[in-house]
Amino acid sequence: MHSFIPPERFFAYLSWTDIAAMPDKGNVVVIQPLGAIEQHGPHLPVIVDSAISMAVLGKALEQLSPEIPAYALPPLYYGKSNEHGNFPGTISLSIQTLLSTLMEIGESLYRAGFRKLVFMNSHGGQPQVVEIAAQDLTVKYPDLMVFPLFTWRVPNESKALISEKERRLGMHAGDAETSLMLAVLPDWVKMEKAVEEYPPERPEGSLLGTKGPLTFAWLTHQISKSGVVGDGRAATKEKGDRIWESLAQGWVEVIQEVYEFRP
Repeated sequence: MHSFIPPERFFAYLSWTDIAAMPDKGNVVVIQPLGAIEQHGPHLPVIVDSAISMAVLGKALEQLSPEIPAYALPPLYYGKSNEHGNFPGTISLSIQTLLSTLMEIGESLYRAGFRKLVFMNSHGGQPQVVEIAAQDLTVKYPDLMVFPLFTWRVPNESKALISEKERRLGMHAGDAETSLMLAVLPDWVKMEKAVEEYPPERPEGSLLGTKGPLTFAWLTHQISKSGVVGDGRAATKEKGDRIWESLAQGWVEVIQEVYEFRP
């Protein structure tokens, strides 16, 4: 049941008496991995975002000092994925359902005495909901420290391993995600079906884009026929191994900082 997570770090394997007896519970780091079940082009399984959360967190927890008390909750596999709704296999929660779920997870942990909660989100379609949940939990429980973090934003090598065009326009099922999946779940990657597809370029000098500081709302099928926004064909397992290791190391640093964090 623990998947990539070291079993001794898997929260759900603890008994209630184990949890009640934890020393210094206010500094124990509890991490909620968040992903999605959504299309990732014809070459990747719909579990990509959830698999990335579990694989990166698992490797990070393996490398984390045993002196730092940190536990992974069972993953939240479903997310807000309605931008991919025109592609079969996508399963999406509403904003209200996801927000309520995160709030109630936080409230349950607070009642149990925990005061440090990390939302580790790997799906690009829901960081705003995660941030709102973190803010509202802090309003309700001012002594609860909530960290709404995106898996790919810790220090890592991924941008150095992909092309300039991929960095500028790619964002879904492209080089980095496909490479990482070749390392994490290679048996479920169909490279013979990988494609390159980018959204249409905006006019030169345009301030608005599908990604970047100034964006407009879009649905995936409006900017991609395949569901891919990037170049999956450029992926390699070697790049995936490097990305996986560097993301995990970045998360080791973040978890350690959360443990040491004092408001």
